[in-house]
Amino acid sequence: MQATLRRPIRFEGVGVHSGKLARVEVRPAAVDEGIAFVFPDGKRVPATSDRIVDTARATVVGEGADSVSTVEHLLSALFALGVSNADVAVDGPEIPVEDGSAERFADAIAEAGVALQDRERPTLELTQPLSYRSGDRAVVLLPADAFRVRFVADFPPPVGVQYFDGAIEPESYRREIAGARTFGYLHEIEALRARGLALGGTLENALVFAPDGPMQPLRWPNEVVRHKVLDLVGDFSLLGMWPLCEVIAIKSGHELHATVTRDLRRRFARRATPEKVR
Repeated sequence: MQATLRRPIRFEGVGVHSGKLARVEVRPAAVDEGIAFVFPDGKRVPATSDRIVDTARATVVGEGADSVSTVEHLLSALFALGVSNADVAVDGPEIPVEDGSAERFADAIAEAGVALQDRERPTLELTQPLSYRSGDRAVVLLPADAFRVRFVADFPPPVGVQYFDGAIEPESYRREIAGARTFGYLHEIEALRARGLALGGTLENALVFAPDGPMQPLRWPNEVVRHKVLDLVGDFSLLGMWPLCEVIAIKSGHELHATVTRDLRRRFARRATPEKVR
């Protein structure tokens, strides 16, 4: 069933890329409203992949002069915990980074409570495999009766190859995925900042890898790939439908996820009534 929050939740903090203060209030919304970003000028922009305006190091959603960056962590938590209708009022260029994961978002959603609504949730149900590829990166979608992600990440040392396999449902998401932090390499920081990125990044809100290993204690040995799954769930929320499929992702990121979800929405998006994809 569709669902919304029982009460509003609020977040305030720095944006990891802009370094600027950002405020967010996530409010309950009526059935069939979907998730949307509400800007200070009153514009309401649906959180769907046709509104993606950039995928460089983060997913940016907007329309015209209004946009908000780094939406994937908050959307990931909302989506995985079952919230299908919400207004996300934003004040600032980004969603606050919090500790670099989705844990605080997920905890706040769980504390506020999720209220079921009297309408079925739109779903995407595959009857045949689909595949997408960009260079050595790939996403394959297989028919399944639940949303499951198998992810292979492959990064230069000291990260290397990591793997995660798990179903996306509220309890396991909070236990196994939500706490995985965004990450980067120490040698990349100056280059990122020269491009106007990572201006708000610190050891308190990002997992940083030096040549000899992580500069902070890991939460899991494969925390990097768990964060990649977190990002994928947030990006797939932009389908506007719950995916009943198994996603096999190999080295994929925001750009390829945007390609996948845009294509699926162009071909299969349904607003109110669940339909099978054929």
